[in-house]
Amino acid sequence: MDEKLIEDFLKKRNVFAVVGASRDHRKYGHQVYRDLRTAGYTVYPVNPNADEILGDKCYPSLESLPEMPQVVDLVVPPKVTDQIVKVCKKLGIRKVWMQPGSESETALNFCKENNIEAVYGVCVMVERRSKKN
Repeated sequence: MDEKLIEDFLKKRNVFAVVGASRDHRKYGHQVYRDLRTAGYTVYPVNPNADEILGDKCYPSLESLPEMPQVVDLVVPPKVTDQIVKVCKKLGIRKVWMQPGSESETALNFCKENNIEAVYGVCVMVERRSKKN
């Protein structure tokens, strides 16, 4: 994975949305959201099945967020990722981080064809901690 691309995604000024954020502390969607929040990022949880996560309002979709994120972090099955990257294009979001297991060839090709930068195959928590952002 391109280190410069990862560093650009991890800049503190970037607003994140975690699609697939979970109330269940054992799930990666919860851990990713908590990690970014604790690290000081502006981050929004997105999950149509949750009202709040860690006491923060949870949003049902990217369209419902109070501000557009620069980075969408996906912690969902590949079929959901395929749909979310299309929403990102529609909203003008140009940075997508596909957590390991959420990526698909379809989504990666869509990003490439639509000028959306994609990070995949690496975990945002691991990368953030290794960069000490």
